Amino acid sequence: MQMDGRARITFCSNDYLGLANHPTLVAALQTGAARWGVGSGAAHLVNGHFEPHAELESLLAQWLSVPRALLLSTGYMANLAVVGGLMGRGDTVIADKLNHASLVDAAKLSGAKLLRYRHADIDDARRQLLRATGVRMILTDGVFSMDGDVAPLAALMALAEEFDAWLVVDDAHGFGVWGDAGRGSLAHLGLTQYLASGGAPEYLLQVGTLGKAFGTAGAFIAGAAQPIDVIMQRARSYVFTTAQPPALAYATLTSLALVQAGDDLRAAWRARVQQFKQALPADWQLMASDTPIQPVLIGDSAAALAASQSLAQAGFWVPAIRPPTVPAGSARLRFTFSAAHTAYDVASLLTALGNLSKVGG
Repeated sequence: MQMDGRARITFCSNDYLGLANHPTLVAALQTGAARWGVGSGAAHLVNGHFEPHAELESLLAQWLSVPRALLLSTGYMANLAVVGGLMGRGDTVIADKLNHASLVDAAKLSGAKLLRYRHADIDDARRQLLRATGVRMILTDGVFSMDGDVAPLAALMALAEEFDAWLVVDDAHGFGVWGDAGRGSLAHLGLTQYLASGGAPEYLLQVGTLGKAFGTAGAFIAGAAQPIDVIMQRARSYVFTTAQPPALAYATLTSLALVQAGDDLRAAWRARVQQFKQALPADWQLMASDTPIQPVLIGDSAAALAASQSLAQAGFWVPAIRPPTVPAGSARLRFTFSAAHTAYDVASLLTALGNLSKVGG
């Protein structure tokens, strides 16, 4: 990217498959704009729902082997919709403490009681479920955006079944990246029995964004027909907003095909992550993650900011992640890797990190 007139290699983008500037995708958006115009002109439930929207919803549902998918304009709005559409006063949301801010806001705005369990701690999640009243919902990221680790989804599904609770998985950083044909964290963890032949349980709802691995913009909720219908009627962030441009949905149809056929792209980011892990200087504390998100823990916010600024001077853009985005004392550099990165890009980054280590960070 050109930043303040200077070229820098970015290691902070969520464009994991390098599709945001893919020429086929760019051409698809241009074709879509020529055919469908720029804006949708209204909410989905008025007259803003066009043929590309309907086709994309259908193909997303087929891809995930679920009955329905619902398009929304952003991932933030999708999380507000899925929680606010199904939960209300007297109900209880049980949420991982490291969930994305949009999930926290969704729970608070729903009016339901919010109980938070220690990160990925199934025993603590069970304790919170035992305290819950009304309708219960377990709320979690699939891949956690700041730590890069994956939720214990099999155990959470077992809890949802035991307590007759909804399970909502925000797999924004998993779809396109993990699993067979990029189907996400559930597929990656071998939970395919829940995805095959439309057999996903009704209590399970998946949320995905289209602005990360898909390279476009927007979001979707996927799951059983009945909860999707309820969300369509009750979710304010769906009912009361303009639909995404139909040209964007049209382009995302091409993006979905690229994701499904993107095993080589998924292999590319894995190769760059492996290269980074193998050669990272020992004095940098790498957090445990097998995803494109590779956080290096620094701890002190000022030190993290200084390291970020030093990397910027060396030609790399890696913003420091500091509280309140992450817990106090866990400031970090959050490196993200893409199929668009080359081996030379990563080697140059490692050299810069090695030089930074030698001068004390």
